[in-house]
Amino acid sequence: MRSSRSERRCRDEERYVGDAFADTIAAIATPPGRGAIAIVRVSGSRVRELARRMLPEVEHLRPRYAHYAAIVDEEGRTIDRGLALFSPAPHSYTGEDTLELHVHGSPVVATETVRALLALGARNAAPGEFTQRAFLNGKMDLHAAAAVAELIDAETRSAARAALANLGGGLASEVRALRARLTAIVEDCSGAIDFPEEVPDPDRTRVDAELAAVVADLERLKHDGEIGRLVRDGVTVAIVGPPNAGKSSLLNALLGEERAIVSDIAGTTRDTIEESIAIDGVRVRLVDTAGIRHHADRLEAAGIDRTRRALASARIALVVLDGSAPLDAHARELLRETQDRERVVFFNKADVGEDGAHEAGIRDAIVGSVREPGTLRAIRAALARVGWHGEVPDLERPHLASLVEFDAVVSALGALREARATLQRGDAVDLIVGDLQDAYAALGHVTGDVAAQDVLTGVFARFCIGK
Repeated sequence: MRSSRSERRCRDEERYVGDAFADTIAAIATPPGRGAIAIVRVSGSRVRELARRMLPEVEHLRPRYAHYAAIVDEEGRTIDRGLALFSPAPHSYTGEDTLELHVHGSPVVATETVRALLALGARNAAPGEFTQRAFLNGKMDLHAAAAVAELIDAETRSAARAALANLGGGLASEVRALRARLTAIVEDCSGAIDFPEEVPDPDRTRVDAELAAVVADLERLKHDGEIGRLVRDGVTVAIVGPPNAGKSSLLNALLGEERAIVSDIAGTTRDTIEESIAIDGVRVRLVDTAGIRHHADRLEAAGIDRTRRALASARIALVVLDGSAPLDAHARELLRETQDRERVVFFNKADVGEDGAHEAGIRDAIVGSVREPGTLRAIRAALARVGWHGEVPDLERPHLASLVEFDAVVSALGALREARATLQRGDAVDLIVGDLQDAYAALGHVTGDVAAQDVLTGVFARFCIGK
């Protein structure tokens, strides 16, 4: 009979006994392919037994010591000679006994090492399971665990620094301090409710000031999280404009290389081209698009359709126009389409003339040439000003990283604003207790003190196997 979902969940929960798991996992921890070394990682209650079987030359495993020895399979045949590093529980990454086997970087050797471990009773680790065990064994909070995946996925130095700041776990401590402040206010209110004749109501002005301070701290967390998201995810910029305005030339100039084909023939670019640059530590994804015009053949029209989709999904529109000639209908229409969204307007070919730029009269437009370094610096500065208001991210400070954390802070802010409105209306102070408890519970999703199973699954599903 097929087991029910609840029964399977109960069995999964029973795998964890105290600080140890009921089984032992193994996986290759280094990227696929050939290299100088490959690392096979093992964690769980049977690590010492597996080490005795696979490292017959090592009589005693010394903690945090590199043993150089033969590594054998389940039948005693030598797989390789390499290093074995043992970390006993609880002083290891996962909080369990762990073993790392450093073998030569042949995919065959690494795979054979894992196969031998499985034959001796280990099982393949699931994606992120080593870090998940570290979280469940109290070695790191959920926010820090998610930062591990961010650090692995970082594509710029700034993103790596931002992830490293979260890895320290400072955000959970900060939010727990905010929850403690809410608890103190609730206790004051509860005392007045339970013992009205002995405990006076808390001072309304003082309580409102304390809540205002908590709200200010949460607003800062929310703001830092938005900046951190830009550093982590980057900003998409769609380079749009009529044919022959210089869009591809601008892409090449910003990249410093000939990435896109440049031609005087209208309609040369028929598909989107995406490349990335870094501006003030933020990754900016530049999408060069087909020129927009009404009279186009079927193939060019398909490219224009992709241009419009790229424009709709981009955070910023970088509108490139030929500033040397009077504005045509296509240019005017594009300016109208983008006037109500975040955009940077660039009138190119100013070295030839500025008739179109003067005609448009757009106050904050950039007038210049893709051939001039000063123009490129102005475009970069304008993208930073529009995309993240020119604010250089503080990469040393932990920040909100996931949608769950954002939602939690937004929910807490909503509850606290409702509590302050109650106080300012002159209603009884004890009526704010429910809102404060809602805010306290919401912030538990940031610290990891409250974490639903689907949230845990979502966090660790992002990891590669072996981490």
